[in-house]
Amino acid sequence: MRLLTFGGVPVLHERETEKLAGIPESRVVAIWRNCLPGGHRLLTEDGDTVRLIYPGRRNHGGGADFLDAVIATDRGVLKGDIEIHVRSSGWWEHGHYLDPAYNRVIMHVVYGNDTDRAIRLHDGRNVPTLVLGGLPEIMAGQSANSGFLPCHDAGHRLSADQIGHVLDAAGEARFQAKAAGFRGTPNGPGQALYEAIMASLGYSANKLQFLKLARQVPLHRLESISSGSTNSGEYLANVQSMLLGVAGLLPTLRPATDTVCRNSEWVRKLEEQWHQNGNKAALYAGDWHLSGIRPANLPVRRIAAMSHLLVRYRRTGLLAGLTGGLDQLNNAVKYSDLEQKLLVDAVGYWKLNLDYHLPARKTAPALLGRGRAADIIVNVLLPFAAVNISGGPAAEIYHACPRLTVNNLERHMLEQLGLDSRMVDSARRQQGLLHIYRAFCSQGKCSECPLNRQIS
Repeated sequence: MRLLTFGGVPVLHERETEKLAGIPESRVVAIWRNCLPGGHRLLTEDGDTVRLIYPGRRNHGGGADFLDAVIATDRGVLKGDIEIHVRSSGWWEHGHYLDPAYNRVIMHVVYGNDTDRAIRLHDGRNVPTLVLGGLPEIMAGQSANSGFLPCHDAGHRLSADQIGHVLDAAGEARFQAKAAGFRGTPNGPGQALYEAIMASLGYSANKLQFLKLARQVPLHRLESISSGSTNSGEYLANVQSMLLGVAGLLPTLRPATDTVCRNSEWVRKLEEQWHQNGNKAALYAGDWHLSGIRPANLPVRRIAAMSHLLVRYRRTGLLAGLTGGLDQLNNAVKYSDLEQKLLVDAVGYWKLNLDYHLPARKTAPALLGRGRAADIIVNVLLPFAAVNISGGPAAEIYHACPRLTVNNLERHMLEQLGLDSRMVDSARRQQGLLHIYRAFCSQGKCSECPLNRQIS
């Protein structure tokens, strides 16, 4: 077993492990996050060295404790996740070796090592364990915000104008990178736009699942159903049953919800349509992240939202319906017009139910509300339009977009940089923060970061 230690800390004897019982995991988190200067080298038993470049960001969902960490080793730079425990045996006690969500872990960080078992991931690979118990206690009391990072406290070391200039430029870079992703799409612009919207509807937890669904049920197949449907209600049932069925999310494909929904006329209609068409599921309920998801983000509701958009633009097609007029919108109404193109209220069955087995206590949230619509406008619709609509005002609309809903990644960057949230007063500046994190922080490229160039 390759054991990373601070000064060669050995495996603890049984009596010594009892001392770890009073140590909170938060202390280990604090040492990892705040107290390891980037120049310090940690030694392995066989003489290998490790240097911390970026500690990553706290994970508030399933999986490892820190995401997107960067460490330098004798084998090269490693990028991935960090799992933290007080005792190294916690890895096995918590069953992480059985969970594929931990396959991105590159290092196990603990206060004391109480086992000689190698840390094994679900995919069979081993990762090293770093023991922090030998660190001087004075380091554990240092302040937060990853003080060893060059950008630490940039909000106090740079002027508001300097920060605004960097964030605007970074936001522009992110916009151009997203626009470039829509160039030369192999299946045509309509399918590319549809896939990107579907991925956005999946949010972070179900993005890949929605993308797979969009490719299994392409746009041309959904829109071709319209010609055989006599009215919008029939078309809606056809489209919704196909998407939910291929997703593996109809009640008969989810045994736990089947009997609950037999008295619903709408659900019976979806099931009948599904079986009449003879389609097959490409995903299963177990493929989706359903626990811990806010009701508005549940996959069944987002799929229902897409089915309503397809009905709304049944005559023109989704592509023309969402992008039509983008070259003519005036400054006073352009953003609100785009928003109205995307908003979908909770109607029919979905007004009373959050999921098949989960009735709403009051009126259910919108199938596609303002927050998600804004994300789609900024991250999908405008970058798409910048490439596919010649002479359109996509960039100008982007510059004027109001702030989006703050997410955990933005909160992390505000804390890391010591920024007042009022400095990030537009969607473009929020996107700039995300660009800096993705392009520099999570890549271990502090020396290339525009914020650090301003500081130096």
